[in-house]
Order: sequence, then C-alpha cells, then structure tokens
Amino acid sequence: MNTSIEINGLSIFYRESGQQNQETILFLHGNPSSSHMYKSLMTILEDKYHVIAPDYPGFGFSDRPTIEEFEYSFDNISQIIEQFIDKLKLKNFYLFVQDYGGPVGFRIATRRPELIKGLIIQNANVYKEGFGEWAIEIGTYVQNNDIEGLNTYKKHLTSLEGIKEQYITGAKDTNLIDPSSYFLDYAFLNRPGVKEIFLTLFDNYGTNFEKYEEWQNYLRTYQPPTLVVWGENDKFFSRPGGEAYAKDLNDVTLHFFDGGHFMLEEYKSEVAILIDTFIQKQIN
Repeated sequence: MNTSIEINGLSIFYRESGQQNQETILFLHGNPSSSHMYKSLMTILEDKYHVIAPDYPGFGFSDRPTIEEFEYSFDNISQIIEQFIDKLKLKNFYLFVQDYGGPVGFRIATRRPELIKGLIIQNANVYKEGFGEWAIEIGTYVQNNDIEGLNTYKKHLTSLEGIKEQYITGAKDTNLIDPSSYFLDYAFLNRPGVKEIFLTLFDNYGTNFEKYEEWQNYLRTYQPPTLVVWGENDKFFSRPGGEAYAKDLNDVTLHFFDGGHFMLEEYKSEVAILIDTFIQKQIN
C-alpha cells in the first residue's frame, strides 16, 4: 500500500505492506533517497512481517514546504516522524535506519525508548571513528572555513554524477545497482525548492555530532538487541563505525558486506535473511 497521512498540516507519504498482526519493522531512509530505497527489501519481508517506510518532509512523495515555511533540521524531522509513529499507533517495533535515518531514529529512540524492540543499523553512524573519506573531506572544508570548496562539493552531491557516485562507489558489482534508484533521487532533487531543502538539512548535519555521546549512552543503558549490516566500502561511514556498536551493546550481531553506502542495492536478499534470523531469535 502506498498512501499518505497528515501530520502537522503536511502530507507524509509512506509505504506499508505485510502482516498487521506480525512484528513491525519501521524503515527510516537516508539521503538523498526516500522510502523507495527499501521497496525491494520490504517486498521480500512482507510475507512474514509488517513493514512500513515513510518519506520525510521534503523527500520522496511527501509534502515539500519551502525552507521559509518549514524548519528542515534533524530535530524537527524527528518530531514529525515521532508524530507519524503515534498517529499510526506503532509500538514495540524494530527500527531500521540508514544514513540520515540514524540521527532521525536515534533522536526518537532516546526520547521514547519504550517504542523500540530492536535496532537494525545499515551504514548509520553514531561514532566518531566511523567517519569515512568523504565525511572527513567535508569536515576539512568546514574546519578550514573553505566556503568555496564546500559549495563545490555540495553542488557535486546534488548532480546526477554525484548521486550515481554515492550508489556505485564501493559496490562489488555495479551491474546489480538499479539505475532507476539514482535517477529517481536526481528527479526528486530537481523539483522546485528541493535543492534548497537538501542543502539546509545538509548544513544541519553538524548538530548530530554533539548527540553521539547521548545516543551511545542510550545504547549502553537500554541495550536494544541490534543487527548491524554495513557496506564496508562506504566512503561516508567506514567499517570502524559499524564495529563500534559492539563497544556499547551486549546483544549485537555484525555483518559487513563488500559494498558501499547503498549496499542494499546488491545485498537485499542476504539482508532479508539476516533480519528474519535476527527477529526470530528475539521472538524465540
């Protein structure tokens, strides 16, 4: 089912399928993608699970108010998604996060730990040792106040070439990556006002670093069962970021794949099996 729900006057699009009376998995997408990145994985899992994936405001098929009309920050988007969770009466679910889904999801988890039955982490970083080559490059521009260099990099990230690069860099077999994924992301980005939204939220990413300690404390305190599935060739978030979860969690399973930032494009079937095994272990 592809539908929408109104949250704070905004139409929030979401994909939902599967068995309503079974375990729920909530998927929070990355950047510059949308719930579309989970479509194939959800199709595999829907026979046994209740799967649901929203698009954030400004992303995918959700409303995209201008940057003057809406505060595009990770704090605010997490509030919208938390209201989405409450309006759909989602409770005791497994939270799957990738990239931007990490800071959105961890904000919700720390505010509402009772909602989370377990975590599935895919290239979503909450440790400083997880900064990869591209993240370090961005940080260097910021630290050196190199506005020209940073703006050039941002422009590249919003180009078709730049988006494609995020999908194929580090991939084991680029023939398995569906070109429609990065073409769709590019099409979404080229709608009126969306590049401004992208850049505003991109500039807000620094607010996440100060929360790393809080999120790590959440993991240590509440010990959610966690499955880490990580593309180890990711240039944004490197393998040490995935390994670091084992520092704070007792019940954590780590799986690293010969893939990049969007490794689900190559390994959705393998990840689906790992998710099923992980959840069945919690049930039994």
